[in-house]
Amino acid sequence: MYPEEIVIPMKEELTENGFSELLTATAVEEKLGQKGTTLVVINSVCGCSAGTARPGVLMAVNNSQKKPDNLVTSFAGFDVEAVKKLREHLLPYPPSSPSIALFKDGQLVHFIERHNIEGRSAQMIAQNLIGAFETYCN
Repeated sequence: MYPEEIVIPMKEELTENGFSELLTATAVEEKLGQKGTTLVVINSVCGCSAGTARPGVLMAVNNSQKKPDNLVTSFAGFDVEAVKKLREHLLPYPPSSPSIALFKDGQLVHFIERHNIEGRSAQMIAQNLIGAFETYCN
């Protein structure tokens, strides 16, 4: 597990902007079991999380006409139980962090893997997500 002093500021970048933390498998099941859309960010210490993933997600949420009903996050290598459960819902995709998933009525409808984050700008990630929000969110 990563040291808390490293993880907390990276978590706060999302939680201070409206994201709730998923810390347990039960919380994952409850949140993904809800009707509506849920944006899930699997956060990480990876440089692409700070450089493009988190900023891109926040840019998308703040600049989209349509928004997910729920904004949630778990931290890979720290919120171990929750991330393990989330990854079950992301199959057949392999474990990937950072990654960004959009669920509608409990079904995965859009997924951005780490290899689709690396080398992309925050603006590109935001555009990708805004397109998904336009398609799947009310």
